[in-house]
Amino acid sequence: MAESVDRERIAAAVRELLSAIGSDPDSVELASTPSRVADAYAEFFAGVGQDPVQHLADAVPVGERTGELVMLRDIELRSVCEHHLLPFRGRAHIAYRPGSRIVGLSALPKVVDTLAARPQVQERLGQQIVDALEAGLAPEGVLVVLEASHGCVADRGVRQTEAVTVTVASSGVLAAPEARSEAMALIGGAGARHGEGGRR
Repeated sequence: MAESVDRERIAAAVRELLSAIGSDPDSVELASTPSRVADAYAEFFAGVGQDPVQHLADAVPVGERTGELVMLRDIELRSVCEHHLLPFRGRAHIAYRPGSRIVGLSALPKVVDTLAARPQVQERLGQQIVDALEAGLAPEGVLVVLEASHGCVADRGVRQTEAVTVTVASSGVLAAPEARSEAMALIGGAGARHGEGGRR
């Protein structure tokens, strides 16, 4: 798929922004800044228009169902908050109970990266990951826990540099309290440490 980011328009917008804050975009120090920001935005927002389910296309039959829980913890998470275009970063933890198909574990971080590489809010991102796994694998249940620090909390406004937001999304059998608690314990009690959910 072709890149959706228009680097020339971003560079022009950054030049205007620099002028708007009273800086000279043609100065020696800032002359290359617009193109650098355009390159960075192309990376930050590479997931716009991309289908995360494509990473699950190589799922294979699991054979006889065993009821085993599949979990991948501590997936690095990087995204940009759509409210202020400031970064948030942390960890994603994914658990699913397979239905008839499983997928290579490396596919799970790819799903996270694709959905995170667009203007986002953490409160929606977890559910989007659940929805992608539901669509691509038809599992019996999914649990996604996200832990992240937000630039809009740490670097402006309340300036709480140690604050961590935790969100939890689940479906199917992993939405049931007992199964969800078991999976959360395996993740390491992220929800217990920080509290499940919480708006910025």
